[in-house]
Amino acid sequence: MKIAPTLPEVLARKRLSPGGWVSALGSLKLTLAILALLGITVVVTYLSEARPAWVVILPLAAAALNLAAAITSNGVFRRRLPLLVFHLCLLALILLVLAGRLTYLKGSTEVTEGTWFEGNLTAFEAGPWHGDGYRRLRFANRGFSIAYEAGLRRGPTRNAVSYVDGEGRPREAVIGDQTPLVMAGYRFYTSHNKGFAPTFAWLPAGGAEAIVGSVHLPAYPLHEYRQAQSWTLPGSGQEVWVQLVFEENPLDPDRAGEFRMPARHGVVVRAGEGRWEVGPGAELALPGGKLRYLGLRAWMGYTVHYDPTLPWLLAAAVAAVLALAAHYREKFAERPWNV
Repeated sequence: MKIAPTLPEVLARKRLSPGGWVSALGSLKLTLAILALLGITVVVTYLSEARPAWVVILPLAAAALNLAAAITSNGVFRRRLPLLVFHLCLLALILLVLAGRLTYLKGSTEVTEGTWFEGNLTAFEAGPWHGDGYRRLRFANRGFSIAYEAGLRRGPTRNAVSYVDGEGRPREAVIGDQTPLVMAGYRFYTSHNKGFAPTFAWLPAGGAEAIVGSVHLPAYPLHEYRQAQSWTLPGSGQEVWVQLVFEENPLDPDRAGEFRMPARHGVVVRAGEGRWEVGPGAELALPGGKLRYLGLRAWMGYTVHYDPTLPWLLAAAVAAVLALAAHYREKFAERPWNV
């Protein structure tokens, strides 16, 4: 007569040993589930405006744990060295992508010609372990040139910059959309965004020190007919609206040309009920002080990238390809070709 096992006996049979737990963590079914979850989170993150890093980090951590368990529990990997190296490279790739998501930064900034980047980004997204190292970086925008073909097709950007390197030595460089300025691992590229920047001096009443600043108008020529912007006078809270007007378009869409300042221009200023059209050197009396128009400059937009794992990702990928090639070479060499 067969005696049915008791409940404790059933639970004891189902209880996994440490090795069983490792095998379960490294199972192929779990791999497929993690890959499906990772694919869903990547799509959701791509389509969402809010991109919390943890949404991708958690599936990556699960994938790393799954692969590490598979390498530990599968004896085939230990018997075939190239296959073991290939999977270790895959594990390194996952861990590097994970580290990259924790420490990366992607942002943008704008710098007026003749002024310095002072560690402020207009927009950015970063991993939870990224610090504020970019706030200590400095470089000066020394001016740029952009050639255009007929039809306003933009050519390469050449932007002269100066900066101080890691050893305290002054440096100069020319950067562009594909040639970055690299400082402390941060890579600054010029972008398609650039435009005009009317520059003003605000002289507060009472003889306080003048404050000089530029108003970045919408990108030109992308927003050719929207060359206006509102801003707030420092320390007064008073809103001022400015518009750039020029007689001759600096870029003729029917001809090849180069980005340049308008030959003649004026600036319309509105504050409260007042409206003025002024040129360089003009001074306006406003509540709380005087506003002096100094002239027109250009501004350049930059994209900023930081990811210290990129060179290691390339190295791990190359090693993985070589290991896989060695594995298949070894596998096919075991069988004669003429059988």
